[in-house]
Amino acid sequence: MAKIIAVTNQKGGVGKTTTTINLAASLAMADMRVLVIDTDAQANCSSGLGVVKGSTKPSLYDSLIRSLPLVEILQDTELDTLKIAPADRNLSGAVVEMLELPDREFLLKRLLEPVLGNFDFVLIDSPPSLSILTLNGLVAANSVLIPIQCEYFALEGLADLFDTLARVRGAFNPGLSVQGILLTMYDERTNLSAQVRDELKSHFADKLLDTVIPRNVRLAEAPSFGKPVLLYDIRSKGAESYLRLAKEILNHEKKGIR
Repeated sequence: MAKIIAVTNQKGGVGKTTTTINLAASLAMADMRVLVIDTDAQANCSSGLGVVKGSTKPSLYDSLIRSLPLVEILQDTELDTLKIAPADRNLSGAVVEMLELPDREFLLKRLLEPVLGNFDFVLIDSPPSLSILTLNGLVAANSVLIPIQCEYFALEGLADLFDTLARVRGAFNPGLSVQGILLTMYDERTNLSAQVRDELKSHFADKLLDTVIPRNVRLAEAPSFGKPVLLYDIRSKGAESYLRLAKEILNHEKKGIR
């Protein structure tokens, strides 16, 4: 049965989509069967994995609102064991339409159930806000991976996010755990990055992942080519860091750490 990880942070610009794309690709390179669910109407995760914007193919909107089985919207990527349930701009309307549906918080969870046996990991890319789509991802997930940019403003929202997770556990998903906090856009040349890392270590030592994602030009360029950085420049520091992250998560799973 697949491990479902929601990549979530209520603050934008912290590397959620970059992490979803490249962690998914790294896990697929490790012979894992991976499914990416793009729940952000901007569809950057979809385009970053090669889905053409403006496509007439069905998207996650059609599954959430029109009850199309999830298996019917999945698209292939350049990696054989990596599939994606793509987003499109219609998801903006879904935020309103879902509010009228019964058990609206559980729609994604129920859509996933028939396909979980086909995958080892499901990664959910969340919007940068606490919307009904974000909530669906948290209700469906086993754990949450929290990317944090190396700046103090990013730290400020962390307490709010943990409060949100506590509320989701209490109301909808008591088994939801924290997969880890991931430092992104780390610049070893600056004192600020080191200070943010030290601050996180002092308050969240048990949740802070060992892997750190550096600022990297190749990592930033890859989405414009519709590719994970592994397929764009596997020798780049960005590619190496996400391969390490995949290895760290796989090791945690083997040890039964949640």
